[in-house]
Amino acid sequence: MADLPAVPPDEDRRAIGFLIADVARLMRASFDRRVRPMGLTRAQWQVLVRLGRRPGMTQSELAELLEVERATAGRMVDRLERKAWVERRADAADRRVNRLYLTAAAEAVQARVASLGGDLVDEALVPLAEPERLLLASLLARVKGQLQEMAP
Repeated sequence: MADLPAVPPDEDRRAIGFLIADVARLMRASFDRRVRPMGLTRAQWQVLVRLGRRPGMTQSELAELLEVERATAGRMVDRLERKAWVERRADAADRRVNRLYLTAAAEAVQARVASLGGDLVDEALVPLAEPERLLLASLLARVKGQLQEMAP
């Protein structure tokens, strides 16, 4: 592995938080630029990705995953429904509950979005050798797990 620049110990705790936030912000901005020609907003591609991974979730579950209010998630779903990318289906066990599914048209869009996302990650990780990529993923997964345990 390449030598890493030294971070003074007293700055380490502050620097890592900013670094993680900056990387996430730059990744989102780059991804937004890549999906903009497809007519997608950030909120829309996030909904498509979530529903692509978990078809049949409820609007409340979607809102929780997106960390938005249920009404906000409802408006997002309404817009995607008007584009014929999302459909609501009544739950078989509870007719008061609607389940959300991507349409065939949206599945094609979601597949393209997923491909663009994979390409972006590959390009962003070019400076890292494969063992470094694996180590980074492992370390971030451990930090994520710790943060999840800390959550109320």
